[in-house]
Amino acid sequence: MTLADYNAAVDAHSDGIFRFAVKHLRDRDLAKDVVQETYARLWVKVEDVETAKAKSYLFTTAHHIMVDEVRKGARSARMEEHHEDLQWSSQSQPDLQKVLDAGLAQLPEVQRSVVLLRDLEGNSYEEIAELTGLNVTQVKVYIYRGRTALKEYIGKLELVL
Repeated sequence: MTLADYNAAVDAHSDGIFRFAVKHLRDRDLAKDVVQETYARLWVKVEDVETAKAKSYLFTTAHHIMVDEVRKGARSARMEEHHEDLQWSSQSQPDLQKVLDAGLAQLPEVQRSVVLLRDLEGNSYEEIAELTGLNVTQVKVYIYRGRTALKEYIGKLELVL
């Protein structure tokens, strides 16, 4: 990969990686750090990565960084996240985006990643399989389970009303 290819990859994929990270981590500053670390890792391996596989490398790397961040963050959870349901009960109607984000937060790591890659980023099953290291059948199963769990979470009457 040349310097021009690297710069083109930054221009083409930064926004997508950022959206993926924000939806996954629900923290804009941490998502910015993920994007920066992703491109730093690409820079270290710039000569080894083929230009055609830059997107795959970037999203795979971002996915691994996010998994590490979630594991690190699980040790120090925020109190606000544990009391979101109480905050909603004081409002007449919750913000549907907050309900969706909370539902995504309830999903296991792999389900959240594949649902976001499919529904937010619009990647194909094959691309998601390549990015996550799963096979296509596993990707489809995790997306189905994730969407089903989200549907059940959002469908709870006390969250929507």
